[in-house]
Amino acid sequence: MKTSNVAFDSRVVDDQAPLLTVDNLQVHFPVREGIIIQKTVGHIKAVDGVSFDVRPGETLGLVGESGCGKTTIGRCLLKLETPTGGQVQFKGSDISKLNADEMFSYRRQVQAVFQDPFSSLNPRMSVGDIVTEPIVIHDKKADFVERAHRLKDLLNTCGLPTNLADRYPHEMSGGQRQRVGIARALALRPEFIVCDEAVSALDVSIQAQIIRLLEDLRAEFGLTYLFIGHDLSVVRHLCHRVAVMYLGKIVEIGECDTIFQNPKHPYTQALLTAVPIPDPEKERARAHTYISGEVPSPMNPPSGCVFHPRCQLAEDSCKTQIPAQRDFPDGQKVACPLS
Repeated sequence: MKTSNVAFDSRVVDDQAPLLTVDNLQVHFPVREGIIIQKTVGHIKAVDGVSFDVRPGETLGLVGESGCGKTTIGRCLLKLETPTGGQVQFKGSDISKLNADEMFSYRRQVQAVFQDPFSSLNPRMSVGDIVTEPIVIHDKKADFVERAHRLKDLLNTCGLPTNLADRYPHEMSGGQRQRVGIARALALRPEFIVCDEAVSALDVSIQAQIIRLLEDLRAEFGLTYLFIGHDLSVVRHLCHRVAVMYLGKIVEIGECDTIFQNPKHPYTQALLTAVPIPDPEKERARAHTYISGEVPSPMNPPSGCVFHPRCQLAEDSCKTQIPAQRDFPDGQKVACPLS
């Protein structure tokens, strides 16, 4: 059957239309018991009804505690996980309904930079082979000379000397390995990149270099990022908007500066007050919001608002009613009736 890849090959995107839309995304992993005869005894609700969109050219930050479902969302966008429910649309097309040819094209447009730059690179392949492998697979017309030329350009673009092409991952530093991962992601000239904790495994000084590189690449190539992280200072510096997750749900989303200056959800307020200020006097003087208790199990999340067992503002209605998302004039969307 003849198919059209226009939706994925075209670089012309309406600036007002989202590049990527996530609608009520759910990912529930079954929990099974038994060795020979297994039965499902429950489900881990890693992602439970998440909705957001990403506009062309912007960076959306996705933050929250470990285990809240951030990486699972990223894997769904990369088609490495199959959602239980909901929909992911790229340029208006549902990615779950793409045929083989359309999926091949989608893979070119959506790439990833992973957390650990050592485990995400094949230790048996040289840097040159790692970076050009996507070109070999997706661009059959590129001959050896063209691949060598594109390899040189990619390494230079990512701040790497061309003589690294013959080296192997174990012969480089962590920052160099992460630059190789970024070069590999750029090899197919994608439009959208999922950065899954892309700087958390690096030293602070190297983090700054990689963040600057990501900013420069975004400006130069018109890239769009989903930046998954837990370092709020990095998120504030790099992202245009930020979505705050808790136990598989987005509790607040909005412009980055607005949320950092005026957080409305109690969980977001607690997260931000946990970030230390590099001034001892100001740090001692400011008020802190503390969260009591432990994060509930995603296999048995609380009824109503999932944050109510740890929320100091919780009322009786919070225990039974799932909070609807409220829109504020400044563009923030908050899932809390008390905000």
